[in-house]
Amino acid sequence: MVTTSRSDDSRTPAAPGPGPGAPPGAEAVRELVTVPTRQGLEAVDILRRGAGDAVGPVLHDGGCGLLGFLVPPGTAAVWDVPGSTCTATGGRGPRLPSEPPVEGSDWLLPPGDADLATDPAVLRAALGEAARLIEAADNCG
Repeated sequence: MVTTSRSDDSRTPAAPGPGPGAPPGAEAVRELVTVPTRQGLEAVDILRRGAGDAVGPVLHDGGCGLLGFLVPPGTAAVWDVPGSTCTATGGRGPRLPSEPPVEGSDWLLPPGDADLATDPAVLRAALGEAARLIEAADNCG
């Protein structure tokens, strides 16, 4: 069963994951937080300027204008960030293939170049800061 916590965008790319017969050592199940591309790109910049590797793999779905951040399991149960969606995978979360798991998408930050998942608390703060920056930029002039 897939559970989604969202505020105003229902277009969340589906991603394949390890099935019931996944071998031991298969990649950990992850959930996906999706946000509008502009806010997501700002958040990626904020996260990459922070200490260490604060951002995990990020998908870009240009057709839907979304970025997807891989986050640890359990995030969707408590995710409440306006303007974003977090999809619980019910044990079928995205694995980290070299090819993007959603047709028409591409890795902005591919697996291997990033941590396995983005810390939800750090992502929440970055998305908030990104929203404030975008609002300030849109209100100038």
